[in-house]
Amino acid sequence: MNTPARYLLLVLGIVVSLHYLLSFTHEEYGRATSFSNIASQFRGQGHASIPEDYYSAAPTSNATNTERANATFVFLARNSDLSGVIQSMRDAEDRFNHKHNYPWVFLNEEPFTDEFKKRVSVLTKAPIEFGLIPKEHWEQPSFIDVDRATESRKKMEQDNIIYGGSLSYRNMCRFNSGFFYRHELLQKYRYYWRVEPDVHFHCDIDFDPFLFMQREKKVYGFTIAIYEFEKTIPTLWNAVKEFAKAHPQYIANDNAMDFVSDTAGETYNLCHFWSNFEIADLDFWRGDAYSAFFDFLDQKGGFHYERWGDAPVHSIAAALFLPRQDIHFFNEIGYEHNPYTHCPSTAGDDKWTKGRCACDPNRSFDYDGYSCMRQWDRVNAA
Repeated sequence: MNTPARYLLLVLGIVVSLHYLLSFTHEEYGRATSFSNIASQFRGQGHASIPEDYYSAAPTSNATNTERANATFVFLARNSDLSGVIQSMRDAEDRFNHKHNYPWVFLNEEPFTDEFKKRVSVLTKAPIEFGLIPKEHWEQPSFIDVDRATESRKKMEQDNIIYGGSLSYRNMCRFNSGFFYRHELLQKYRYYWRVEPDVHFHCDIDFDPFLFMQREKKVYGFTIAIYEFEKTIPTLWNAVKEFAKAHPQYIANDNAMDFVSDTAGETYNLCHFWSNFEIADLDFWRGDAYSAFFDFLDQKGGFHYERWGDAPVHSIAAALFLPRQDIHFFNEIGYEHNPYTHCPSTAGDDKWTKGRCACDPNRSFDYDGYSCMRQWDRVNAA
């Protein structure tokens, strides 16, 4: 080997050695040069950032006269969820709402206890309302064949399908799919942010997502996209195709069909927006397209004969009935619902540092094998 080649190999060896040494001894260097972080710079390039003027408009202390959207947090919970409710509410208040004081609406199929109301009321200066869900919005509807539904639950439980034997879970999915937005406490609002027990908001949210949705005319916002369990929805896509064929007027031009189907609508790829986090326009669910869609699905009985979830139902509706630009990925919002976390990337404008995020960007679920962000990137790039 000639002398220049030896020197080149020596230099490369020193560079590689220094890289590994710095990776182990300097956390920031290791994060910035990790393979997942470098790869994310290419995979996530098409994700639209929140414009800077939304940050400059954000209040710096408790809001009184600051402009706000007509919006609320929505929290479906039971009294037994109290500790998880407190965790989620503290995160939402500390990371965002203490500057904005958006109201909270809590819903339950049973009356909230005085203890529940007392414990959550001290967590915010914002208005709080507690609502009881009407029985006709929660319980299994009368047109369902009880024996058939019972046998279906037994079979799914035997097959070890998650929540396969649960009637209450099915009631919840049906309620979240077609009734939460009909509750009397939500009628005065235009936008909502769904929150569930035991979730985490890992980053400061120094812009107002509601105002962003309103001004940019966005309709549906998400943080995590994931695959559904196929055995819970074996006939859902056939029902969707049947509805679409009967009601072509509801299918939007430039829709996001490619997010939910890899075969131009022939089959469902199981992708959906994980609806335990969603910021959305209530008027979309109240509109003619979604109302007809939900009523059609409801009469099929799949919420109880199978285990149709609100996540695929909401996602399919958004993908088909909305132009793709009306759907927004909130990359800036660090969010965790066990076991999955969306953590903003350190690439580009470094949303992770900007948000003082507590999550590890190297462990973000975005491009995990079970994530559907690749499908969303495909739609976003079209």
